[in-house]
Amino acid sequence: MAPRILLARHGQTQWSVQGNHTGRTDIPLLDDGRAGAKLLGERLHREPWGGLPGVEVRTSPLVRASETCEIAGFGDRATPWDALMEWDYGDYEGLTPARIKADRPDWLIWRDGVPGGESTAEVTARADAIVDWARSADRDVLVFAHGHILRALGARWLGEDLSFGARIRLEPTSLSVLGWAYGLPALERWNDTGHLDR
Repeated sequence: MAPRILLARHGQTQWSVQGNHTGRTDIPLLDDGRAGAKLLGERLHREPWGGLPGVEVRTSPLVRASETCEIAGFGDRATPWDALMEWDYGDYEGLTPARIKADRPDWLIWRDGVPGGESTAEVTARADAIVDWARSADRDVLVFAHGHILRALGARWLGEDLSFGARIRLEPTSLSVLGWAYGLPALERWNDTGHLDR
């Protein structure tokens, strides 16, 4: 069976609730974020997932992702990996889209990148390295990371330009699966938050 990537976005933080761009600032989870991580873990330990035996697990080292991984019950199997860190937002770190658009009304991160941070080419290269790693062996992988880098992974898994990430939103503590259809890379599951509806 061809390898897949299971994507887990971290739980809610104060900045994710407010809409602040949270790149490298190490913001902890809120209580709601920890509760969501627990529900995600319970889901992944029930059938049809069954705890995902044999899956290789990696996490962003930033606390909001690594804590989500730990609470979900995968911390003892996870390897921290800097490639999974969120987009470096540079001068826009901590700002909301509305604040940025007050100065740059036509700004779109997926097209324009950010001043003082990572370019779209740099984020593309990071996403491509993660895709290459995921496809490198005969096993599925589970990654705990952040909204924009996971959306970049979705775009690049499909062979699309990074800008496609603008069209595939991800909610906190969502579960997504990048798989295959007819031998081609496909979105098998995207932005699934059914475990939070309980």
